[in-house]
Amino acid sequence: MRKHRPIAVDLFAGAGGMTLGFEQAGFDVLASIEIDPIHCAIHKFNFPFWTVLCKSVEDITGAEIRNKSDIGNQKIDVVFGGPPCQGFSLIGKRSFDDPRNSLIFHFIRLVLELQPKIFVLENVKGMTIGKHKQFIAEIISQFEINGYKINQNYQVLNAACYGVPQNRERLFLIGCQEKIELPNYPTPITKPTKSSVNHFSPTPTVWDAIQDLPEVENYPELNTQDWTLANYGKPSDYAVKLRNFYLQENNFAYQRKYNDNLITSSLRTKHTPESIQRFQSTPHGKTEPISRFYKLDPQGICNTLRAGTPSNRGAYTSPRPIHPFTPRCITVREAARLHSYPDWFRFHVTKWHGFRQIGNSVPPLLAKAVATEIIKVLGVKLEQPKLVQDLGDISLLTGDMSQAAKYFGVNPHVIEPRIRFKITERCRHYDPPKNISTHN
Repeated sequence: MRKHRPIAVDLFAGAGGMTLGFEQAGFDVLASIEIDPIHCAIHKFNFPFWTVLCKSVEDITGAEIRNKSDIGNQKIDVVFGGPPCQGFSLIGKRSFDDPRNSLIFHFIRLVLELQPKIFVLENVKGMTIGKHKQFIAEIISQFEINGYKINQNYQVLNAACYGVPQNRERLFLIGCQEKIELPNYPTPITKPTKSSVNHFSPTPTVWDAIQDLPEVENYPELNTQDWTLANYGKPSDYAVKLRNFYLQENNFAYQRKYNDNLITSSLRTKHTPESIQRFQSTPHGKTEPISRFYKLDPQGICNTLRAGTPSNRGAYTSPRPIHPFTPRCITVREAARLHSYPDWFRFHVTKWHGFRQIGNSVPPLLAKAVATEIIKVLGVKLEQPKLVQDLGDISLLTGDMSQAAKYFGVNPHVIEPRIRFKITERCRHYDPPKNISTHN
């Protein structure tokens, strides 16, 4: 049985939700690829001991990923990622011939170049509905003719069934090399109910997630900065894990050095008196009719946290839930708790980027559940790492797009300025080959 930690690559890394989940399951995610310099900066802050490559998957090769990280010639155990869905097209006989599907094509290409033992493709539930099943069939076919087998009984997993206090459903497509056993899908461990049912524990509630967090309205400094030293309340069992008060038996992530009296990602929002009154009068579990913001039920779970649109698609902010007891929108840190991020994990100091980074990401505990099943197939004997890692340079959390792009040596317009087009420039110029098969 292997004793060293298995190696993983994240192809659409974002801020690092899947990276963190796979780390918690026992993987070293030696390379992460992400096009957005702001996301790359946040990823670099939280995982400074691994490599983040600030490039589009369209412009990178498997050899470059190996050579610019610590992977080198080592065998890769898993490649994972969730190509952004910008409206999958099913026009024509081959879906891969449509530029809107180019990111899926490049995911497949990089898996075939890197030749991992296992891959995980994560995406929206909508890919499993109606004609989109045809697209999944094409993806499966391309992997099968290139030496990979796939569990064709693919599943949509809800984060609420894996200890996350949020209703969030995502498709996971899992495949492996022919000689390897297919990993199972993780068995649900929690159920969104106020009492345990059979072998299920109840999913942590909204209040379990955020009740111990300091009330930001009591800290004037949070009007101008996203952090302060603060007094925490008594945590629930769920919050204890996210505050990292003790080593958990099944958490194999590296510990991080941080001050547990600090609250971060907590910049306050200024609401009008009229908004405050409307928030106050909205019942739990209902949507405030003017703002269309959902008011969280403290004894329920959170609705799906969404990212809003990026700058090249209008830069619209997604509706943020209303706090269950204070008449205000929740903070980035409260959203992070509802997404299962630990408190040491930090996001961009602005609310817009912070919520976008959370809403775009896979909840770490959901990713960890999938990754743990892969660990079982790989036959790795894991030990909790004794090394405590430093977090990155604090300036990585504060830079704008130009500063982040300069740090990574990329064009500051790699993410297009605000435009009204539905299809991005990089998709319009993509001309996919007619056959992506590389396996004889």
